[in-house]
Amino acid sequence: MKQNIFLAFREKSFLFLWIGEVFTQISTNLFTFYLILSVFSLTKSNTAVAGIVLTFTIPAILFGILAGVYVDHWSKKHVLLWTNLLRALLILLLAFLHTNIFVIYCFSFIISFLTQFFIPAENPLIPLVVPKNMLYSANALFGLALYGSVLLAYMLSGSIILLFGDQGSLVVLAVLLFIGTMSIFFVKYREEEEVKTRLPLRVNVREEIKSAFTLITKTKQIYNSLFLLALIQILILLLATITPGYASQVLGMDIEKFPLMFVTPAAIGMLIGAIFLVNRLHAVAKEKVVILGLFLSGLSILILPYGSLISSKEYILDANLYLPHILAITAVHVIVVIAFILGLANSLVFVPSNTLLLENTNDTNRGKIYGSLNAIIGIFSFVPLIAVGGLSDLIGVSHVITGMGICLLLICAYQYILHRRLK
Repeated sequence: MKQNIFLAFREKSFLFLWIGEVFTQISTNLFTFYLILSVFSLTKSNTAVAGIVLTFTIPAILFGILAGVYVDHWSKKHVLLWTNLLRALLILLLAFLHTNIFVIYCFSFIISFLTQFFIPAENPLIPLVVPKNMLYSANALFGLALYGSVLLAYMLSGSIILLFGDQGSLVVLAVLLFIGTMSIFFVKYREEEEVKTRLPLRVNVREEIKSAFTLITKTKQIYNSLFLLALIQILILLLATITPGYASQVLGMDIEKFPLMFVTPAAIGMLIGAIFLVNRLHAVAKEKVVILGLFLSGLSILILPYGSLISSKEYILDANLYLPHILAITAVHVIVVIAFILGLANSLVFVPSNTLLLENTNDTNRGKIYGSLNAIIGIFSFVPLIAVGGLSDLIGVSHVITGMGICLLLICAYQYILHRRLK
């Protein structure tokens, strides 16, 4: 069957699920950025901002796997509906209490706790609404929704607060969640199939967590896919942490202008990468596609600090003499190209890895596996997120970015060796 990135949209239920995902992710990511900006505005304290970040990460570490265990016993559609509805109501209530820092912390923690149930229910619902031959297309579209919403929220967060104010912004975010909930409500799927595989209501948490870890450690494709999915999400968090310093210290650019120059081309790269992957590379082994994505990511990040150096090379300066002023190659143009390649590479890693994870799990364990993924991201991003800021101040942003690029290339080499051994 000829592959097309939009193939999965032929299934109306997937289309409703995808629309619900888009509105939900935009709202939740905007809420994250809103909280960071709001807390800093109220306290003028970086420590207070670190505290709000902890309210996002601690629930993932404490409840990620536990939530996945319970989700495997419940209707995943109902989990999505109730968690979205409750989060929307909490955000709406916060609109009237947003000036108290302690209240903000409490609401953020509770909303993050509810999110731990949403995450292991969304991806595992995909195989129930699309046939197996559409999984690649569905994962590509879901990847665009997931990461595109992060990028869009990053770009719009400041503008929305300026336009609607603190209270109005929270009302807008609640409305977006309500729209997402309504779209998910119209999702129809082979619920009898989920009922057949759904575990009984009685939960043995200890045994199920043990069985999840056994499955992960004994199934190479599962633990490798989890590693890769966690890696790219941690990488995005690290880049988001150091980009303000990179923009000001390396590029000498206003921080406010950086999202447009970096985030926009990355989003376009993700779109092009997903289309190219599904339309042209669907017959290529998924492991090979992932290796290509890791190589492009590592190489791009390695080059990232040297945009100014590349643009000042003699052959570039000579070329600029013959180009119209508007087309003259500068460090910004180099960065735009690198950001585009990074976005493209992200698609080449996420889509095959997520597809492999869905193909090698079933409805009795997908919730636990995706809950584990969320916990892994929380645990393994905790120390790097704290360390990367201090290292950037100590040795410079450029050296930290270079180190990240080298680490990615080493991981790429490991994945290549692993793939060769498994052939």
